[in-house]
Amino acid sequence: MGATGSGKTDLSLRLATHFAAPILSTDSRQVYRGIPIGTAQPTAEQLAAVEHHFIASHELTDNFNCGEYETQALACLEALFRKHDVVVAVGGSGLYIQALCEGMDDLPQADEELRQSLMERLQGEGIESLLADLERLDPEYYAQVDRQNPSRVLRAVEVCLQTGKLYSSLRTGERRKRDFRIVKVGIDWDRKVLYDRINRRVDMMIDEGLEAEARSVYHLRQLNSLQTVGYREMFEYFDGKISREEAIELIKRNSRRYAKRQMTWFRRDSEIRWFSPEEADAMLEFLENTI
Repeated sequence: MGATGSGKTDLSLRLATHFAAPILSTDSRQVYRGIPIGTAQPTAEQLAAVEHHFIASHELTDNFNCGEYETQALACLEALFRKHDVVVAVGGSGLYIQALCEGMDDLPQADEELRQSLMERLQGEGIESLLADLERLDPEYYAQVDRQNPSRVLRAVEVCLQTGKLYSSLRTGERRKRDFRIVKVGIDWDRKVLYDRINRRVDMMIDEGLEAEARSVYHLRQLNSLQTVGYREMFEYFDGKISREEAIELIKRNSRRYAKRQMTWFRRDSEIRWFSPEEADAMLEFLENTI
């Protein structure tokens, strides 16, 4: 695991090749079809080199969340472990990693009519409207939620309205037992170098056709699957709210902010063994000795 732009894909391919292992993605956006550029999905060559799971496996319109991922990923692992001793999980989505390794709380399935209503409010009034509701409905969760994450805010409001209970009261945080061993390793970059990598990767995405890709899904902009960096900024450009140049700069800025939030999340996990980008051999040796 590691921040966006940290080189997880290339490293996971090396590890998977070494251990003759398949790869299980824990990325909450690479799971969707139709948006390979903005989500930095592995290339066709990379996908052909190693068996991958949960890459472009679901439609943008699928109501896919952490709970669904937990169920489907565990079923996938059960099948994979019949053939392989090792599976390499890779990604930077903290909640998906948590779902895979520890399990998620039993929260109700989304009510489609309520979800649509909240999505329309998010698009029309912005995240501030939903944050005001969350502060009223569940002050405790409001005080800790990532207020730059529309999906998380929307889900909390949704559960409060759907159940009449505090979202924070339904989050038990109890760790579920897994019947496989988990070893966690992370890539740790100097922040300045990482931010430069992110800026250059955004430029590369633009050159590869991110704008055209975003236009191709613009009519689906209300979907939860598209509430993510890269598409939100392009949609604002298409709406005439900002210029193309401003959209690109915002994508870079918001990607850097996302990377910072990712690392803050990961730093809380004492089970992760961190390695610098130059220590790929040391990481491999550590895994060899640990597994």
